[in-house]
Amino acid sequence: MFTNQNNNKKNLYFMKLALNQAQKNLGNTKENPSVGCVIVKNGHLVGSGFTGFNGRPHAEINAINFTKSNLSNSSMYVTLEPCSHYGKTPPCINTSIKKNIKKLYFSVKDPDKRSFDKSRKILSNNGISVNVGNLSSKLNVFYKSYYKYKRSFSLPFVTSKLAVSKDYLTINKKKRWVTNNSSRNRVHLIRSYHDCVLTSSKTIIKDNPLLTCRIKGLEYKSPTRIVLDKNLSISINSKVIKSSKKYNTILFYNKINKSKIAAFKKNKIKLYKIDLNNDGSLNLKKSLQKLKILGFSRILIEAGKQLTSSFLNENLVDQFELFISSKKLNNKGDGSIKKYFNTHLKNKKYIYENVNLFGDKIRSYRLK
Repeated sequence: MFTNQNNNKKNLYFMKLALNQAQKNLGNTKENPSVGCVIVKNGHLVGSGFTGFNGRPHAEINAINFTKSNLSNSSMYVTLEPCSHYGKTPPCINTSIKKNIKKLYFSVKDPDKRSFDKSRKILSNNGISVNVGNLSSKLNVFYKSYYKYKRSFSLPFVTSKLAVSKDYLTINKKKRWVTNNSSRNRVHLIRSYHDCVLTSSKTIIKDNPLLTCRIKGLEYKSPTRIVLDKNLSISINSKVIKSSKKYNTILFYNKINKSKIAAFKKNKIKLYKIDLNNDGSLNLKKSLQKLKILGFSRILIEAGKQLTSSFLNENLVDQFELFISSKKLNNKGDGSIKKYFNTHLKNKKYIYENVNLFGDKIRSYRLK
């Protein structure tokens, strides 16, 4: 009995290490999931890896290549069922078999029909013991965006972020920022977990943001910038345009402006025409459908109250990150979200992220 308990604790521990690996490249693996893998031999960690940038190499291959040890009779812990099909790369299970892995643990099954629930039989037939389910509750949450992406006719996973004062105001009349520097740095980290960040032309015109990841060492994880600009009204001199040769930028528009289109294309910006709603605004659902076609699976909305509210009203948001300042703005603030907070978030379950933001807080809502 005690042996089983110790084994369970050990397996959970190593699967948590694999999850830590998977988290490193979340949002940067294109259509592939971000997978983590660790390899253990004689109770010692000998290899670790995560899915490579843009989805390749796979985590298992990176972990195997990491180690110099002979992997015969070792154990492999993988967050997601290893692939068993030939695609752009050979199946990962073939390499595990070749390296004489003795035991393979994976947490959750791969929803991809080409691999779903197939690896266990193949591995078992080749003498590898397979265990499924360790840390599955956490991994099912971690892979919610991937599960959604793999469903037919589904939209990408959408996270919306908004910063408010303690009295739920979104605009500071005296200063540019509502929350503190620690909260703003946390936003850069959140950007690195998404493959694109979406905003409105109104936000670009008003705030002129860069929308990149500016944490040292994570600059290369800056997401593609998506701007909803119905009339192509943003300035050629805005930061997103002037930096578009370095950072991928896409404009969704409807009204044709040939001179603006030529100028944007000269800056290596991609433009896509999107249909309008009856109210004359860009169709948000079709915008998300287009993003999925373009290969994006994790969308971060960074916009003002109006666009954020529109996404919430159309039930297009999967997760909502609310940054709450430790200070009230009172008459120094504007843009109250109380109305749609009560409509969309009041009765939703949330967690406070255990992050030291020096007074500010993050309240994370899972809406779907």
